Amino acid sequence: MYDKNNIFAKILRKEIPCDKIYEDEFSLFFKDINPQAKIHILGIPKFPCTTLSDFLNNADNENILSFFKSVQLVISNLDIEKNGYRLITNSGDDGGQEVPHFHLHILAGEKIGRLR
Repeated sequence: MYDKNNIFAKILRKEIPCDKIYEDEFSLFFKDINPQAKIHILGIPKFPCTTLSDFLNNADNENILSFFKSVQLVISNLDIEKNGYRLITNSGDDGGQEVPHFHLHILAGEKIGRLR
């Protein structure tokens, strides 16, 4: 069940500020407050969903397509495509998800180590 009081829901309602990078009708991208790389952006759909699976199973095609096209737009705007980047989404406790709202991490701007 979706928690309407999670931090990303509060950011979407503008109850908590963020350092916005991009926003449209379907998504919001902002700088992570605890960056794990020189560039660390979080992308969240405005659709209430807890995980990637929840988003893909319950959002309509317009929401899904727009969100992922926005991911590409942000990557292009940051000019990180040439040197590379990492996309991460965590799902559930075992996946390390800390906020129960589906989100993508975009990490770039430096050499990112291998996953174990």
